[in-house]
Amino acid sequence: MIEKKQSWTDSLLVYKDIRMLRILLLGSISGFPWVLIASSLSLWLKEEGLSRSTIGWAGLIFGVYAFNYLWAPIIDRIQIPFLTKKLGHRRGWIVLMQIAILLSLLVWSFINPTQNLALLITVGLIIAIASATQDITVDALRIEQINANEGKAMAAGAAMAVVGWWTGYKLGGVIALFTAEFFENMGVIDYWQATFLVLGVVVILMNIALMFVHEPIETDRQAKQRETDKLIEGKLGSSNIITNFIAYITGTIGGPIISFFKKNGFAIAAGILGFVFLFKIGEAFLGRMSIVFYKEIGFSKGQIAIYSKGLGWITTVVFTLLGGVMAMRAGTIKTMFFAGGLMALTNLLFAVLAWTGKSELLFAIAVIADDITAAFATVAFVAFISLLVDRTYTATQYALLASIGTAGRTTLASSSGALVDWLNGDWGTFFILTTIMVIPSLICLWFIRNKIKIGAK
Repeated sequence: MIEKKQSWTDSLLVYKDIRMLRILLLGSISGFPWVLIASSLSLWLKEEGLSRSTIGWAGLIFGVYAFNYLWAPIIDRIQIPFLTKKLGHRRGWIVLMQIAILLSLLVWSFINPTQNLALLITVGLIIAIASATQDITVDALRIEQINANEGKAMAAGAAMAVVGWWTGYKLGGVIALFTAEFFENMGVIDYWQATFLVLGVVVILMNIALMFVHEPIETDRQAKQRETDKLIEGKLGSSNIITNFIAYITGTIGGPIISFFKKNGFAIAAGILGFVFLFKIGEAFLGRMSIVFYKEIGFSKGQIAIYSKGLGWITTVVFTLLGGVMAMRAGTIKTMFFAGGLMALTNLLFAVLAWTGKSELLFAIAVIADDITAAFATVAFVAFISLLVDRTYTATQYALLASIGTAGRTTLASSSGALVDWLNGDWGTFFILTTIMVIPSLICLWFIRNKIKIGAK
């Protein structure tokens, strides 16, 4: 039987589901820490007189996001004393990581970057680890809000997760930039340190809001994982401490990987992983240096906050929701091809801005175009990997796929500052190179487009 295609109105009505509001909040919790270790940290170091290369290499702390799948099985199984019993397994882990982030902000508020750069980066690394760990359980809780057979709701949920992430990142950025500028104008010498205390209050408010996200109490996930362990123990031929440990490691780390390759076949699975790794590298290079570029070309923190954060957030919300509808109707594969083409064109706009000089109109156009592109690309990407995961290994398998995508964006993009320096500050050429970086992923996607086993392509 052929399912009747939904109208645009019917597709938009999917967003009325109360679960979408909960997913929105989870996305905000996930996106907010990037305000701290991306834009705020980069601008803080820039205003302290540190070089572009130093700022770029400081971004290596994002590399932990590429490896959080390694400890995802631990997050799936280990319960947090007191917190798990009171809040639930997923929420307990989120709150624990939020506490770690809050304490890190308190430490940052006492640090002088030029005198204690190593300590500052170490604390930033702690925030990144806590954020990456938090993302494991946030993504799992988000996917588990929706039943496995609700493909359209999953696409809508992916859109809401992206809207939430950008809400946490963009509005968090507005708060950070305007607060820093306010303290600076008030004559506060350590205005960034004072800003981090304000951002700590935001973390507390997010934890309060988290209590309104329901966590399913009954789940057969752990029972199925134990079944896998027992199966492996049976293959080992005996049951003792050593074989139990081997079964645990094999079942929780090896199980999700084996399941993924078995489902797709080696060639297609490798193609999927290649695409996931390459898809947003160009965007990451641009994003890592964008706030430094805005500052060098002559825009104030207030202007950056309005155009890049405030206006960008509104654009992102609208076009992410539309991107979710497009993914529901056209499929994730076509949506990713569309977004890839937009990425290339958008990066060219930044090249034009670099060559023509400071222009608020062109700045606004470039930022809006970039946010539209990011909205379509991210919602398609999130829906894509959400549909690929096995519910028995929700946290681990999603973390694995997301980590591979993050690896390309973080490890390679950490050289973005060095690339600008190598180009002697030629921002135009830099943005041209980021345009070219989009092409390999689209070539990879083209070869596997008709063979990927997901519900809607």
